[in-house]
Amino acid sequence: MTTAFIFIAGTLAAAALVLLLLPLLRRRGDAQPASMLAAAAVLCAILLGGAGLYAAFSNYTWQSAPSTGDSPAAMTARLAKRLAAEPEDLEGWLMLGRSYTALEQYPLAVRAYQRADRLANGGNAEAIIGVGESLVAQDPAQLGGAGGRLFERALEIEPTNGRAIFYSAFAAMERGDLPKARERFQQMLALKPPPEVRTIIESRVAAIDAHLGSAPAAGGGAAEAAASGRAVINVHVTLAPALAARVPRDAVLFIAARDPQAPGPPFAAKRLPARFPVDVELTPADAMMPSRHISAGQQLDVVARIALGGTPTATSGDPYGQVGYHVGKDGRLNITIDRLAP
Repeated sequence: MTTAFIFIAGTLAAAALVLLLLPLLRRRGDAQPASMLAAAAVLCAILLGGAGLYAAFSNYTWQSAPSTGDSPAAMTARLAKRLAAEPEDLEGWLMLGRSYTALEQYPLAVRAYQRADRLANGGNAEAIIGVGESLVAQDPAQLGGAGGRLFERALEIEPTNGRAIFYSAFAAMERGDLPKARERFQQMLALKPPPEVRTIIESRVAAIDAHLGSAPAAGGGAAEAAASGRAVINVHVTLAPALAARVPRDAVLFIAARDPQAPGPPFAAKRLPARFPVDVELTPADAMMPSRHISAGQQLDVVARIALGGTPTATSGDPYGQVGYHVGKDGRLNITIDRLAP
């Protein structure tokens, strides 16, 4: 970029010099010598004056464009290349899985964690949980299937692993095994999680107790009220008539709340049949990870997307709609699915 600029600027300056110097250097009609002194003065004025003015008033830094060699994607690519030459590096594969997860490249994260799982002969809980989390990030329905079974496997290796307990509790809820889900949530409370995570867990325990007809746990009702009173997203989703013909009868609708400034899994998500209109409520209990959940004060983008391919990962041509949402301040907002993913 700098070289091109210098070339263009030099060409323009040379053209200006030619136009100004030719009249001064041309032999005069009265037989007087050409104005060499004046030509030299003009030459110096253009070259030195132009450079001085540019230095004084330009904001050009003359620095090369920032290198992309240290971007997360570039560092991840270098790590993958190194592991191709050192395929037995267990910690390297775990790090690669974490890197792909941060980049939201979940299929690649699954492969990296699966490689780590094979190297550990099925004995590394992080590798197993990583595969499960990546599967669930691609499709929340995996909680009731392969993903849920992976979290149970991890608990056999590390019975007190908080992530495995948390996910296995939601997996039990997905299967309809509420007593098991309550047991796992209580295990999480015994591990003394952070207050924001505790709020999610207590709200789930209270909801399970209400469904089973037993008394709610101490503090659960208050926690549930706090979650539902402040950290709630309510949206009314409709489909534009122009796109109705694109939606098959068995299509799946994904509602996800994301922070555009914090890449990663959604702060809350739901998977529903694509039937319109539909009212959807997202709460902290709809978090996909214990460390990422909605809370009052957040500015989030809520996306309603019809997954023509059936997966949470957007594909070209998926109909979608989007709205900005201020958690704790906005009431029910409307989302119209009227666009197609590029």
